[in-house]
Amino acid sequence: QVQLVESGGGLVQPGGSLRLSCAASSTIFGSYTMGWYRQAPGKQRELVAIITSGGDINYGDSVKGRFTISRDNAKNMVYLQMTTLKPEDTAVYYCNARQLLYTSWGQGTQVTVSS
Repeated sequence: QVQLVESGGGLVQPGGSLRLSCAASSTIFGSYTMGWYRQAPGKQRELVAIITSGGDINYGDSVKGRFTISRDNAKNMVYLQMTTLKPEDTAVYYCNARQLLYTSWGQGTQVTVSS
């Protein structure tokens, strides 16, 4: 079982940047596929980015070229660097860990993009 704690959300102006962090409790963190998802009010949760244990990365179409996911297995951390933020990026961002049929979610961190 892995516990996830997100941090780094907040209020940012359009065009700005934020870096989200997710701390994982598991000692086998390196074996998980880690991901970031987001959910805006009235919308379904959607994929932002995932990174596998082997370092393969996929991004949601709406964030390609603007967001970067990375992981530090030595620190049990996964990051999401967000640049050129838009108002439509406003959402609660959730960290996810997945391995075979097991999945775990963090509590989420709010990102608000507004002038």
